[in-house]
Amino acid sequence: MAGKKNTPGSPDGEPGYLTVGFLRRPHGVHGEIIMDLHTDFPERMKSGRKFFVGDGYQPITLTNVRPHQSGLLVKFKDIETPEDAGQLRNQWVYIKAKDAQPLPEGQIYQHELFGFRVMDENDNQLGELVEIIETGANDVYVIKDDSGKEILLPAIPSVILDFDPARRLMRVHLLEGL
Repeated sequence: MAGKKNTPGSPDGEPGYLTVGFLRRPHGVHGEIIMDLHTDFPERMKSGRKFFVGDGYQPITLTNVRPHQSGLLVKFKDIETPEDAGQLRNQWVYIKAKDAQPLPEGQIYQHELFGFRVMDENDNQLGELVEIIETGANDVYVIKDDSGKEILLPAIPSVILDFDPARRLMRVHLLEGL
């Protein structure tokens, strides 16, 4: 998910929904639609599971799923024709954030990084992580200080030294020129 989505969430800024896929176009004559995956847990895409589609988070139940090229062919309850499926075209598919798969110790979801204080290796405060830009090679973290100045940091091991989720702190190494 590129950037911070303005989705309704909890008072502490946690998003209410997390992106898991993107619906492309209808496939065949039985209401299936091609979905690109945007999740590290494709095994959770199971028949009977409830998802939410589009900006209005329309609840929808998955009834069938099968692999298709680099994504999936999915069928939802009450979507029976290519025309029905076409109404879902070019929309995001979400799960409720509270239903997200727990991560192994020491790992956090990307959305949990928003609001982290960012310090360099000499303990100089640089600002707060406000956006994540997805690029082809690696993510780029947008750090904004109190004056509104932004720093762009590539999310690579030589720059992101460590992070402490309990303290909501990230320590970084600034490359020359930043």
